[in-house]
Amino acid sequence: MAGEDCVRKRQPGSTTTCKTPENEESQRIPESERPPQNSSNGWVDVDHVITRKMQLIAEAEQLKPAFMKEVDSHFTEFVNSLVAKSALLDSSSSSSFPASCSEKELHKAKTLRAPPEHGKIFTARRSLLDELFEVSHIRTIYHMFIALLIVFILSTLLVDFIDEGRLVLGFDLLVFVFGKFPIVFCTWLCMFSATVIIPYNLFVWWAQGYSSSTHRTIHSFFYGMLFTLFQTAGLGFGPTYIAISYALPPASRFIVILEQVRLVMKAHSFVRENVPRVLSSVKDKSSTVPIPRISQYLYFLFAPTLIYRDSYPRNPTIRWSYVATKFAQVLGSLFYAYYIFVRLCIPQFPNISREAFSLRALVLCIFNSILPGVLIFFLVFFAFLHCWLNAFAEMLRFADRMFYKDWWNSTSYANYYRTWNVVVHDWLYYYAYRDFLWFFGKKSKAAAMLSVFTISAAVHEYVLSICFGFFYPVLFCLFMCFGMVFNFILNDRRKGPIWNVIMWTSLFLGQGVIICLYSQEWYARQSCPAENSPFLDYLKPRSWSCHVKM
Repeated sequence: MAGEDCVRKRQPGSTTTCKTPENEESQRIPESERPPQNSSNGWVDVDHVITRKMQLIAEAEQLKPAFMKEVDSHFTEFVNSLVAKSALLDSSSSSSFPASCSEKELHKAKTLRAPPEHGKIFTARRSLLDELFEVSHIRTIYHMFIALLIVFILSTLLVDFIDEGRLVLGFDLLVFVFGKFPIVFCTWLCMFSATVIIPYNLFVWWAQGYSSSTHRTIHSFFYGMLFTLFQTAGLGFGPTYIAISYALPPASRFIVILEQVRLVMKAHSFVRENVPRVLSSVKDKSSTVPIPRISQYLYFLFAPTLIYRDSYPRNPTIRWSYVATKFAQVLGSLFYAYYIFVRLCIPQFPNISREAFSLRALVLCIFNSILPGVLIFFLVFFAFLHCWLNAFAEMLRFADRMFYKDWWNSTSYANYYRTWNVVVHDWLYYYAYRDFLWFFGKKSKAAAMLSVFTISAAVHEYVLSICFGFFYPVLFCLFMCFGMVFNFILNDRRKGPIWNVIMWTSLFLGQGVIICLYSQEWYARQSCPAENSPFLDYLKPRSWSCHVKM
C-alpha cells in the first residue's frame, strides 16, 4: 500500500513527509480555512478559532448588502406585480380574473395610477413615517430634532435672562399671529355650514329633476351656474373679504384661506364624482337615482382626502393615545417654528430693511435664511401632512394613510411633485390634468402639465398674498420658472444618487430665497410708509425702494 511504501522509503532520521492523497488535499486547503488543530495537550488553538470567526464575520458583512439588495428587488417586484393584478382586477368588467396576466398587461397596470373608470383606489395602509419610526436609527433622527428644540428653548431663555435679568416666558409672537380667533372660528363655521348645505342640495335637486326634465341641457346649465356662483362668490369672495376687512393677523388668515381652498376642492370633488353616476343611471334607464346620503358627504368633508367616495377603508377601533400624541406633536411643531423665528429670523431682518441694498447683502440674506427655511419646511411637512392628517384619520377610522410618499428619496422633481403631498396631487391629477386630457385629447400632455403647474402656482401665490397682505410673486416665479424647468430636466430618467443631491440643494436654496425675500418685504412694510395708492401699494414691493428712503 501507499502508506507501507512510504514507511519503507523513509530513512532513519529523515523529515521527509509522505505524499499521500490525504496530505495533498490538506495542502491544497488555505491555512485560514483549515479546521482548528488540537495542541499536544488536547486543547484547541483559540487564536485560530478567533481569527477564523472574524474572517467569517467580514465575509458575511461583504455579502450582506448584495443579499439585502437582491431580497429588496424581488420583494418590490412581487408587491408591484400584486398591485398591478389588483388594478387589473378592479378594471376588469368580467366576473372572473384570468389565471395569469401577460407581462405587457402587468407593465401597463404598473404605469397607470388607477383604472380610468374608477379613479383613485383607496386601501388600508399606514403612513410611511409611522413605519420608519419603528426603526431605531430613524427614531434617533427624530430625537435629534427634539434635542435641537431644547437647545433653541435654552438659548432663548438664557439670552432673555441675561438681557432682562429674569426669565421671560411670554409668547407675544404666537399671540399676535393667532389673534382675533373668535372671528376666525365664526368665519370657518359659516364656510363649513354653507358647504354642507348648498352643494349637497343643489346636486340633489339637479339629480332628481334631470331624468324627468325635457330641457336637460338648460336644467344642467342652471344648476351648474348656481354651483359656480357659490364656489366663486360664497366660498371665494366671502372669506377673503373677511380676512382683509377685519385685518386678521397672518396665521389667522392662513386658517381661513386654507380652509376656503380645502372646501372649494372638496365641493368640486363631490359634484365631479357623482354627476357621471347620475348621467350613467339615466342613460341606462335605471329606476333609482344614485344620490349619496348626507352622512356620507359630511364624513367626506372631515376625512383627510380630497377625492370623494361613498365609503372608504375603515379601521375597527380608534387609538385615542395615538390621536393625543399627534396633536401634541402639532403643538410642539408650532412652538418649534416660534423659536426658529425668534432665534434665527427676527434678529436678522429688521436691520436688513434699514441698510442700503447690495448684491452682497442679498446673497448673505439668502444663505443665512436657508437653515430656518429648511427647518420650517420640515416642520410644515411633519406637523400637517403627517401629524394633523393622521390625527383626523385616526378619529374618523380612515384607514388609507398614504398622505405622502418617500419624497426625500426623489432623484427628479417630477417624482418629488408626485410624492410630497399626495392628497393635493391626487386632486390635481384627476380633476385638472386628466380632465384636461379628456377635453383636449391625450396628445396635449405638455399643455395639461403646464395648466396644472399654473393652477398650483396661482393658488399658492393667492394664499400667500392674502395671508401676508401684499403681492410679491416669489413663489409663483419659483413654481413657473425653476419648477417647470427642473420638472423637465430632473425627470424620471434621472436615477443616480447625484440627482438626489442636486434636488436637495435646489430645495435648500429655494427655501432660503422664499424666507429672505418675503421677510424683507414684511419688515419693509412695517418700517417704510406707503407712497402709492392702496391698490398699487399692494402690488408694488416696498422693499425695493425702502432702503433708499431710510
